[in-house]
Amino acid sequence: MSAPLARRIGPTGLIVALVSAATFGVSGPFAKALMEIGWTPGSTALARIGGSALVLAIPTALLLRGRWRAVRQRWGTVVAYGLFGVAGTQVLYFNALTHLPVGVALLLEYTSPLMVVLYLWARHRRVPGLLTAAGGVLTMIGLVVVLDLTGNLAFSPVGVLLALGAAVCNAVYFVMAADSSPELSPIAITGLGMVVAALAVIGAIVVGLMPAGITLADTTMAGVAVAWWIPALGMVGISTVVAYVTGVFSARRLGSAVASFVAITEVIFAALAAWWWAGEQLSLTQGFGAVLILLGIIGVKLGDARTAMPRPRRSVVDSDAVHVGSRPGRVR
Repeated sequence: MSAPLARRIGPTGLIVALVSAATFGVSGPFAKALMEIGWTPGSTALARIGGSALVLAIPTALLLRGRWRAVRQRWGTVVAYGLFGVAGTQVLYFNALTHLPVGVALLLEYTSPLMVVLYLWARHRRVPGLLTAAGGVLTMIGLVVVLDLTGNLAFSPVGVLLALGAAVCNAVYFVMAADSSPELSPIAITGLGMVVAALAVIGAIVVGLMPAGITLADTTMAGVAVAWWIPALGMVGISTVVAYVTGVFSARRLGSAVASFVAITEVIFAALAAWWWAGEQLSLTQGFGAVLILLGIIGVKLGDARTAMPRPRRSVVDSDAVHVGSRPGRVR
């Protein structure tokens, strides 16, 4: 492993990536608690994104002083991050929760690391190795087991498509977060993304693409009645502000591929949160499928890391590197 790569994959980046995964993982139970008392997916997404934009407004404005040129230079990345990485992921995921259990929806969403790897292959034209291909096949088998496509469980095809759409947007999030300008801090890029995402969700609600509706009544979490604002605050503060800021930081430190790999642990955190707070759990068969998905994605990521490992560059002056047609002093 090269020195720069070894520096990037350090303990700080990994710890922050795990914090991001854990805070993202509890978003499902928070949102589910609100939707069970009548909140629509559109209103839930707007509360999460709009509330986060307000929380980050002042810090973002302060951090952007003298750096608006960097925003103008990377406006495409900022817009894509907000539209897909934030708005698209949240809206599609929350809509999927109306059709699927939290654990199943998240397992489908977290096929996104596989999509990140496929994107990087297409962009850099790297041919998949045997380990990567085997991991991809194992992931697909795991999805079949989790969804029980033999027909014993009734899953809404709409819910599955929504969750897979969230996976595509989640893949964009990792790529855009890693590609964001180093001149913009994680807080600033997250704040800008939240503004873009909030405007997109508001526009969708105004034109009627998403219904809006909230209920200010008590809900239930972990079998205990709580006021509606408790899961709302948790969803905004923990599962959005903390989650996205740490996500951008870890993606910059680790790169999009490694960050998306570590983020797989969100499935574990989400499953524990759904079991503890929402009373949901996977069946034994689905648990086996979940293990296959995780092992498959790990295989894909390990194969990708092996493919991406930089080869040492050797000078033509080395005795075993000289060949006919080489020019003196040229490094190959």
